[in-house]
Amino acid sequence: MPIDYRNYVDGEWVESSSGETFEVLNPANTDEVVGTFQSSTSEDAEAAIEAAVAAQDEWASTPGPERGAILAETARSLEAQKDDLAETLTREEGKTLAEAGGEVGRAIDIFDYYAQKARDLGGAVKSPSGTNKNLYTKREPLGTVSLITPWNYPIAIPAWKLAPALAAGNTAVLKPASAAPTVAWKLLEALDEAGLPAGVANSVTGSGSEVGAPLTDHEGVDAVSFTGSTAVGTAVAKAAGDDLTRVQCEMGGKNPTVVMPSASVDDAVDIVGAGAFGVTGQACTACSRAIVHENVYDEFVEGVTAYAESLAIGSGLDDVDMGPHVTRSELEGTLEYVEIAAKEDGATLETGGERLTGGEYDDGYYVEPTVFSDATRDMRIAQEEVFGPVLAVLKVGSFEEGLEVANDVDYGLSASIVTQDLTEANEFAERVEAGVAKVNEKTTGLELHVPFGGYKESSTDTYREQGDAGLDFFTSTKTVYMNY
Repeated sequence: MPIDYRNYVDGEWVESSSGETFEVLNPANTDEVVGTFQSSTSEDAEAAIEAAVAAQDEWASTPGPERGAILAETARSLEAQKDDLAETLTREEGKTLAEAGGEVGRAIDIFDYYAQKARDLGGAVKSPSGTNKNLYTKREPLGTVSLITPWNYPIAIPAWKLAPALAAGNTAVLKPASAAPTVAWKLLEALDEAGLPAGVANSVTGSGSEVGAPLTDHEGVDAVSFTGSTAVGTAVAKAAGDDLTRVQCEMGGKNPTVVMPSASVDDAVDIVGAGAFGVTGQACTACSRAIVHENVYDEFVEGVTAYAESLAIGSGLDDVDMGPHVTRSELEGTLEYVEIAAKEDGATLETGGERLTGGEYDDGYYVEPTVFSDATRDMRIAQEEVFGPVLAVLKVGSFEEGLEVANDVDYGLSASIVTQDLTEANEFAERVEAGVAKVNEKTTGLELHVPFGGYKESSTDTYREQGDAGLDFFTSTKTVYMNY
């Protein structure tokens, strides 16, 4: 019997005022219902916001070490159920158990990290111009913040928004994506069990069309943090901007890996393959363009095609390399791009591109990892975000051309180069138009203690997430002039 999950508002687990629910299915076996969730209304979102506003002053006045202790206890609660959380994440989102375990571990580390940061949160002392004076700054929480998170990292991204928001003394309302809300629910449960006061963190589930508006334009909301598609993020930023509400949006990507002839082709294949096909390509930082020097192009295409064909595909609970898409619509979107690339763009399909059928595949949203060669920079497959395990391989004649092609998209999130030439490595890091630049590493994978964010249409480019930058977004700086 599937569990009926409720909203978390003012420290209570409550049903939606709509009285309606929706089902979350296992994408590897759509006969399995993972859970039912509340189809929330705008009234539900407003109630959550009002609860957060009511809890603001008391939480802001709670000493930082005390706030940090609750975050640390939350980390311990998540650690105690790590295996169960990983399995739940796999059942609702589809990624492999190893990938899910890594994500849960990241959420635990994030809460540990910001638990310590809560103890250190302060300002800076400066030298005043005159005598008998003190001059210093202090950080203060913004108030109530709305957090809107995607399905592809359903516990890590809520963690890296919630933890710094709470550490800084804000109250929060979280809206997780409807495709994978279970582990976010369990995150709120862990906070509740850790002793978080009522109203400090709240969560509502449901469609963005129903609950999105109050989360962005309610007068009680002081900041909005969003991760998702560029189209929706742009709308969120505009709605929040009407009231001058502080906003950060991290959005899409069309991430390149440039492969130069000085590199080991085998290493390049492993780096690109992991970045393109890991988590079923369902990452905003996934590598979707391999920009390869003509001297090693044919060898690379042969190698990455073999890499794709070697991957075992199946339920993430089994010993496989790649799981299914999260929903039917995501699968159909990927298949549509495959058809566009092959029939309209004229790229060469080297491998993959088909929905997997037969046996267990009939019950899930499975697609073959896909490689296209002979792609050119103007093709849609080389310009638009696919969000699936589809790689376009483009040929270039020089480092300069490779860099130019890498930058010739509307996005700028993550980019990497594979080279043994130190000059190329440094030039790439300096000139690539991306918020994350990597050398001899896959485009996916992030350290939690350094800033993360993109350029161009990948981000509002206002504030970064994670590390100290995460605290910057959730605080305002007050300057104090003390004449004694």
